[in-house]
Amino acid sequence: MTRAEGDGGLNPRRRFLLGAGLVLIGFNLRIPIASLGPVLPEAARASGLSPWATSMLTTLPSLCFGLFSPLAPVFSRRIGDERTVLLMLGALTLGTALRGLAGAPALFAAQTLACLGIAAINVLAPALMKRDFRGHTALMTGLFTMSLCLGAALAAGVTVPLQRWLGGSWSLALAAWALPALLALLLWAAGARRQEAGVRHIARPRSLWRDLLAWQVTLFMGLQSALAYLVFGWLAPILRDRGLSPEAAGYLLSLSILGQAVTSLIAPSLAARGRDQRFVAVFFSALAVISLLACLFAPPATLWLAACVLGLSQGGLFGVALMLIVLRARDALVAAQLSAMAQGIGYLLASFGPLLAGLLHSMSGGWTLVAVWITVIGAALAWSGAGAGRALYVGKTPDSAAAITGASAR
Repeated sequence: MTRAEGDGGLNPRRRFLLGAGLVLIGFNLRIPIASLGPVLPEAARASGLSPWATSMLTTLPSLCFGLFSPLAPVFSRRIGDERTVLLMLGALTLGTALRGLAGAPALFAAQTLACLGIAAINVLAPALMKRDFRGHTALMTGLFTMSLCLGAALAAGVTVPLQRWLGGSWSLALAAWALPALLALLLWAAGARRQEAGVRHIARPRSLWRDLLAWQVTLFMGLQSALAYLVFGWLAPILRDRGLSPEAAGYLLSLSILGQAVTSLIAPSLAARGRDQRFVAVFFSALAVISLLACLFAPPATLWLAACVLGLSQGGLFGVALMLIVLRARDALVAAQLSAMAQGIGYLLASFGPLLAGLLHSMSGGWTLVAVWITVIGAALAWSGAGAGRALYVGKTPDSAAAITGASAR
């Protein structure tokens, strides 16, 4: 891609293809994670996983995202953004397919490879949207997150029926999700071949380490992800403990994630239009915690409502978290730096969400301690959202509030 294109000079056809590619990529970015939860008990039993190993398997995505996110700027400096995305799509596709080998070693290795690809794409997507969709970043962020949620919802709801259709093989059902990833890979490959080498250089986010606002954005991203991966990994087992069948638990998880698609499309635009994003961040934080606690303790007749509200709140959280990375940065370079920091450190923090949930459940045999852990996460999430939602740029003083407010309105 040329410098002119990087400054927003994409022709309409090229912009459409790039946008469609990003949306299709987003569709695949949570499938390897959301597809595992509905068949987790069967996979753990067949693979001989201990409670500790099962907890580590649910923690693996966020842990990998944190560890592998710093690789995205390294690859981008050498081969460019689009080719880095292409390479990581290959890793995502291969890792998803290798889950068909079954067995604990193969399952851990395959999930790690898939999450390597997802981690790098997570970092580069906000920078690509900031660079190539000026004036439309809220719309593209919404479409990207909506597509991501739709893919996760489909994976959560279809994996168990797919397992039955494939003769009861949970491993083949998980591997089948490599097909949409392969489609995204082929579509992106057509555009990536036309990219010029050495697009731009992404520096490591050293200048942001002492920036309080950058840390608040990072904590908000990490803590909302902690809740998200706790839900991906443990909501279906929670619902099965409460008496739902595996199919019903998978459908309810799918419905919850489908609800995310609604608010993930709307929330970025709402956040961008406001003077700041403090209220919307705190509101969705509180709603997510209350609805998740309702899934744990509310009467069974209200579980469907609680799951729907949980999905709506989590979609809003994720959409706002991505939008904050864009809004708190002055340009695409800073957006890439902030994205690398928020998703690298944030996802490492997020790994404690499902891990501690699994360990607390294993220790106590119930969900009361898990509820306490969820409440702690929610309180910290609301605090960081109130800070990250201030109308400032990272690395700047409060004098930048007027400037960022004007930019948000545009």
